Formats: sequence, structure tokens, C-alpha cells
Amino acid sequence: MTAPEPTQRTVPCPTCRRPAVFAPSNRWRPFCGQRCREIDFGAWAAEDYRVAADAPPDDDPRQPAPRGD
Repeated sequence: MTAPEPTQRTVPCPTCRRPAVFAPSNRWRPFCGQRCREIDFGAWAAEDYRVAADAPPDDDPRQPAPRGD
């Protein structure tokens, strides 16, 4: 009697939501392929993914003083 084959874990691709194998055999994981990985990388490079933050106050001591030319 042989042990049953373990099923490969799949996760939804972050770009296209198709199932992607989450195993070392998938060199693009967690993406389904190179295209989806590059789409995601392009979004990062274009700064499409941002964390909202409040603007610093005008009197922030870390900001250089305006020059009066």
C-alpha cells in the first residue's frame, strides 16, 4: 500500500485571482505566472500601492526653513 499523493496547496493569484500553486515548484509564487508577477511589480514601481498618511505640520523642525531670495 502506498501513501496517497499530498495535494498541492493553491492560493488565489493576487493579480488575476486564478488558482496558483503555492509550492517551490512554482517559481512565480504566489502569482500564477510571470505576467501577473510583472503586473504587480509595475504597480509597485508606479506607486499604485500607498499607505495613507497625514501631511506633516508646516512647522515641522525636520523640514528646511524656506529661503528668502
